[in-house]
Amino acid sequence: MKDMTVTIKRFDPDKDRRPYFQTYTVKVNEGARVLNVLHAIHDTLDPTLSYRYSCASGQCGSCAVRVNGEPVLACMEEAKDKSTIGPINLAVKKDLVADLLPTLEQVASFFPKKDIVLPKKADIDAIKPLRDCIECLCCVSVCPAMDVTKFIGPTAMRQEMRLALDPRDNGDRVSDAVRDGLFTCTSCQACWKVCPKEIETPGKAIEKLRALANKRGFTLPRHLEVAALVKETGRSVPRTAESFLEQVPEVIEPYGPVKATVGFFVGCMYNLRQQQSALDAMEVLKRNGIRVIIPKEQVCCGSPLIRTGQLDYVDELKRRNIETYKSRGIDTVLTMCAGCGSTLKNDYPAEKPFKVIDINELLTQYGIEQPAKLNLKATYHDPCHLMRGQGVRDQPRELIRQVVDLVEMPAICCGSGGGVRSGNPEEAAALGKRRGTEIKKTGAEVVITSCPFCEFHIMGHTDKPVKHVVSVLLDGYREKDRLKAAEKT
Repeated sequence: MKDMTVTIKRFDPDKDRRPYFQTYTVKVNEGARVLNVLHAIHDTLDPTLSYRYSCASGQCGSCAVRVNGEPVLACMEEAKDKSTIGPINLAVKKDLVADLLPTLEQVASFFPKKDIVLPKKADIDAIKPLRDCIECLCCVSVCPAMDVTKFIGPTAMRQEMRLALDPRDNGDRVSDAVRDGLFTCTSCQACWKVCPKEIETPGKAIEKLRALANKRGFTLPRHLEVAALVKETGRSVPRTAESFLEQVPEVIEPYGPVKATVGFFVGCMYNLRQQQSALDAMEVLKRNGIRVIIPKEQVCCGSPLIRTGQLDYVDELKRRNIETYKSRGIDTVLTMCAGCGSTLKNDYPAEKPFKVIDINELLTQYGIEQPAKLNLKATYHDPCHLMRGQGVRDQPRELIRQVVDLVEMPAICCGSGGGVRSGNPEEAAALGKRRGTEIKKTGAEVVITSCPFCEFHIMGHTDKPVKHVVSVLLDGYREKDRLKAAEKT
């Protein structure tokens, strides 16, 4: 037995004006789960504490709570000393008991056909990734779209797709999904990452529903325009100035010995909108011994089409890009765009002839020349498709801390992904405003990120400069060079 101290968010709407926190210390066994701690508090210290549980084995979903801000199943999460426990992000009935009913009532029910239809093995296999939902609503608790717009949420969308795949169901699940906010999902993947059953709702449900919606003519007009542009130009954004690819040679040699050779995938935004960030990256790579090959015939990775369900041209984009790097014998493709990196890693064939690495991964793997430390306070915005899509969280911070003082803020979606910025600009603006509020709380003088869409979108919602990680590293190198030059004079 050992002592365990936890702080619990308490609130009784019938008695309390506002929520408050109460701290308890109880004795529990080594390896105790959060639910065991709640039992110990209730049984030995405070029988007024309210919480919900049923099976206590991770199968019913009733005991979902937030531990240190993250939704988990209390019966499955190992308890840690000095944790804070609160209800999931829904209306609270009392203490840790959230009101699940309004959300669960929106989840579609099976509507059988009159004639008997038996599902085939292919139908069953397609349904399998979606059928294990225990309706704990952890996913709903972290969905950014539900906070700012009318969206039925990931639990209900998963059910819509599950029923759409079932030949026995007689409902019109695609039009229902469109009605219920199908195109408001930002593809942030927060729902998937907190799901106790690891149901990949964005990729396995929402994007596939969008593909079905596309065949029915439901795709948003702005998304259709982007797809037409990709087919016409190979790029998802229009040309407004000289592109990055036009400004650089095909091979960029480092200043010193070669540590590694990579093929660079620039992406549409860094090629045509935010060229300076990509140019900064080349300087940083040269300074750190990386030879860069930049094929000029590379095209859009296909992410804007995949996320919006417009799949007709995606295989052609994949074929062209794979052949582009394969023909040069490139075995490592470098990205600096979170969306492109996630797409190349996760949506391209697993047997592609090269590995894909994000620039933050590459620089931390090979090590960097020490930059000068700048007298700046900065905060870092985690791009959803980098942190969740690629699992890259610590590497950017390792690089950033070598240049500036880093102040953390909550890792929430900025609103620019999943086609939301183009298709639902009011929703994107609401999420961007929320991001701007969190930035202001940090007192940071600069915002750092690692995604062109995040850079571009956040710029409109903060008065602070927004920079890519590599641009901040380059600032550190320039300051280092300035100090050396000053010493000589």
